[in-house]
Amino acid sequence: MPGNRAVGDGVVALIVPGIGNSGPQHWQTLWEQQHPEWQRVQQRDWDRPVCEEWLLGLDAAMDRLSAPPVLIAHSIGCLLVAHWAHRSSAPVCAAFLVAVPDPDGSLFPSAAQGFQPVPSGKLRFPSLIVASSDDPFGSVAYARRCAAGWGSQFVEVGAVGHINADSGLGDWPAGIALFEGLLKSL
Repeated sequence: MPGNRAVGDGVVALIVPGIGNSGPQHWQTLWEQQHPEWQRVQQRDWDRPVCEEWLLGLDAAMDRLSAPPVLIAHSIGCLLVAHWAHRSSAPVCAAFLVAVPDPDGSLFPSAAQGFQPVPSGKLRFPSLIVASSDDPFGSVAYARRCAAGWGSQFVEVGAVGHINADSGLGDWPAGIALFEGLLKSL
């Protein structure tokens, strides 16, 4: 992917939601509506994620793409991308990883299975981790540790909760700006 690409320049993107599949008011869904050429990973059970099963869903989504994508992941979707990247050699342009949850945290969903241990080795593609200072599912310190281990750029966006629909971000213009910054760095 040449440098200085913008979101509207034919970017192949794959949305990787977390638990619940990012509902109708989530920025991932709103971005997908604005970019109908983008695709979304589909999972059999959005409420009880099993890492091995979700990895198969990500593999299937990757197989449908016409070119290496930019992965746009939220929450457990970020952990899924880290696990997938360490077992797959499929080409990826970059990953935009938002609100990485801590599987050892007290609020990590008990229904989620197989996401521990979280891979700590460097991702084989450029990535940006975006974190909130008051995310109940993962601290800034945890997100920074993931960024250091994965070789990711890191941005803290202030106190916006889990950076989801409950955060009231709408289509999250500040997130699009961060995403475009990642694209331009490629």
